[in-house]
Amino acid sequence: MHFKPLLFALPLAMAATGCATMSDSTSSAAPMAGAKLMAGDGGARGEAMITQAADGLHVVVKAMGLTPGTHAVHIHTTGTCTGPDFTSAGGHWNPTNRQHGKDNPAGMHMGDMPNMLAGPDGTGEIEYHVAGGMISGGSTPLMDADGAAVVIHAQADDNKSDPAGNADGRIACGVIAAK
Repeated sequence: MHFKPLLFALPLAMAATGCATMSDSTSSAAPMAGAKLMAGDGGARGEAMITQAADGLHVVVKAMGLTPGTHAVHIHTTGTCTGPDFTSAGGHWNPTNRQHGKDNPAGMHMGDMPNMLAGPDGTGEIEYHVAGGMISGGSTPLMDADGAAVVIHAQADDNKSDPAGNADGRIACGVIAAK
């Protein structure tokens, strides 16, 4: 007989805990964005995922179908990827008005990222942290009125030449969209 109140209270406690857990996980989800990378001919070239955290943006780029070797990867200022040359993506994302490159004393753009090495199979991956960046809001929003894009270049970035590090043509591009 003394088990009935416990049996009645247990489902109520589980329901209340489940609601609190669901609400907590939904409200604390980190803002995310992503891009499907495409070549100038429309062929798939991978994806980029961007997660906002307290310390800035965490960017992961996974590419495929590249020529083996080193390629520059940047976040560009305009969310348009018109092939075949992708010049529609504009210059590098630079809300702090700096020069280009981690080795430039007057640099670097917030959109400057490390070079990516594509292996013999044409795949490559980089992970990078953009300090102080935000997907939206704040003083350095990535997703402003004209959006943003992730671009992979034909060559390596020299990390110092302004405005683009002598990285050569743009071979893949993806418009960043909120997830």
